[in-house]
This record gives sequence, structure tokens and C-alpha cells, in this order.
Amino acid sequence: MKRPAPPLQATAAQNASPAREHSRFTATTRARRPLVVALAAAARAAPCCAVLTKAAVQRLRSLREKKHREALGSFVVEGEKVVGELLAAGTVFTELYATPDWPEPPSLTLTPPDVDGVPSPRSPTSELTSQPSTPTQPPVGGVPSPRNPTVTRITPDEMARASHFPTPSTILAVGPLRRLDLAPRELDRGLTLALDGVQDPGNVGTLLRLADWFALDRVLLSADCADLFHQKTINASMGSFARVRVSTVDLAAALDTTSAAIFGCDLAGTDVHTWAPPRDAVIVIGSEGRGLSPAVRALVTEFLTIPRHGRAESLNAALAAAIVCDNLRRCLR
Repeated sequence: MKRPAPPLQATAAQNASPAREHSRFTATTRARRPLVVALAAAARAAPCCAVLTKAAVQRLRSLREKKHREALGSFVVEGEKVVGELLAAGTVFTELYATPDWPEPPSLTLTPPDVDGVPSPRSPTSELTSQPSTPTQPPVGGVPSPRNPTVTRITPDEMARASHFPTPSTILAVGPLRRLDLAPRELDRGLTLALDGVQDPGNVGTLLRLADWFALDRVLLSADCADLFHQKTINASMGSFARVRVSTVDLAAALDTTSAAIFGCDLAGTDVHTWAPPRDAVIVIGSEGRGLSPAVRALVTEFLTIPRHGRAESLNAALAAAIVCDNLRRCLR
């Protein structure tokens, strides 16, 4: 009796194995497809992340010092809130660097990456190299509007290299230094807050905010005040930096030419609560340590005092200015 041919059975088993493998592969592929699609979509949506060169990092970090700000004609500011306030106030920035976590306002545009090593026409500086990504189209003429600055996306590690803070923000902005000159006889009209030797940048920024709150016409800074473009000054102003007219001047020389009344704070003076201020006036605030300088003090028309009821030696310059300005506005209603 002949035995069944085993080759036929082996052939059937062999034919069944590829079918099972194909079915298993198809099921696995279908299971993984949503993940693959999601990863592909994320890759397409990922923002361009530029790489800052060593020279770019050194330039951005150098702007923390006044001498470098003056030499480069630029200032730097960091922080979502303050940069947002300044953008809303119409501040012109020449460069904006942001990590992917920064929620870009709809009115701003993203800087495209370089192509084949050639900087994009919208890149704010040639000190950048970019990783491959899908570029967006530049505006007409390749020049962004000052009111619609470009944004260069960088990684958090790149932001940490450029940041002035131990804990970097998600946005860093660079703008041009623009100093306003005092027009002839400008102090004769309106309300002016003059700062004489206020050297703490936080105090100067707070006083700018105060002038904005009370709608004063201008602020004067003496040459020995903290720099207007110091990052702490700008941050403390909370956006008022962009809304208040500020001039850095030879304060004694400027006050010597005005016909407006000049008021200074002193322990021996008129009670600020009984003061009858004129509509054209200059309020001078000195430093906490030494008060008004002799040259400015000699020009004061009338001294004001804030009555002391306790034992504190003095008031913070910004707090004293707030009390004086509040009484000023109350009396001028």
C-alpha cells in the first residue's frame, strides 16, 4: 500500500504561513496608523527653530550693559507680559525671539528658515542658522512692517543661552534706542514729573507707570538717573515705557528755562493735602539717599511735605511721588 505523499501536506502548510503573516502585518499596520498620522501632522506643524551663533548670543547678552546698548543702538527686554504690553502699545521691535511655548499673536508672522545656507530675507540677523522646515512666504518686498515684526522661533536651550535671567522667558525682544529731545519751552505747559538722581531702575520704571496712571504730560530724567532702557526699568513700567514721553536732560538747565512752577518734596514744606497746585507745574522727585541735588533744589518754587505720623525716616521715591500726584489730580478736577 502506498503512503500519502507528504510533500503535498508540507506545501499546504507552507502556503498557509504567508497568509497568516500577511494578516498579522495588516492588522499591526492598521493599529499603528493613527500614531503615524499624528506624528506626521506634528512634524508638519512644528515651528521653525533657528540656532543662534556664538556671536548672536554674545550680542544679545551684551545688551544688559548700558555701554553696549549705546554702542549697538539697541535695547533688550524679556517676558511674556511686558513684551505683550509693549507690542500692544505699538513699540517697534527689530528682532523677536520666542520658544515654541510662546503663544504668538495673530498679527505677528514667523521667520522662515534658511534655504541651502542662505539667510531668509526676513531673518532679523545673519547670525542665525536654521534647521530644515517648511518655509512660509515673506511679505511683499521681503520687509516686515514695524507694526508686524517677524518672530524667530528658537528652542528653550537657545533661549537660555541668550537670556539675561536665571529662569528664561519664552520671548525676548530687541528694539532700537530712540531718545526724545525736549522742545524749547515745552515745560511751560502741562504737568511734568522730573526725576533727580533716581538711580534704582525699578523705581524709575515704577515712576513711569505712575506718570502714565495720572496722565502726566512728560517725564524728565537727570543724567545720573537709571537708564531708561535698562531692562529692569522697562519691566517695572509694565508697558508705560511705550506710552509716556520721556527725555533725559541736564535737569538743572532744563528747569532754569521754564516759567512753570517747580515743586519739590522736603520735610519742611507745605502740607501736600492743603496744596493748591497750578495747571502747569513740574514735580521734582529726588533720590531716597540724598534728596534733591543742590543745583535743582535752588530752582524749586515751593517745597511740599507729606505729613509724618510715625517714626519712619523717609518714604520710597515712587510712593512719595504717588501721594503728591494723587493730590495734584484731586485738586485739578
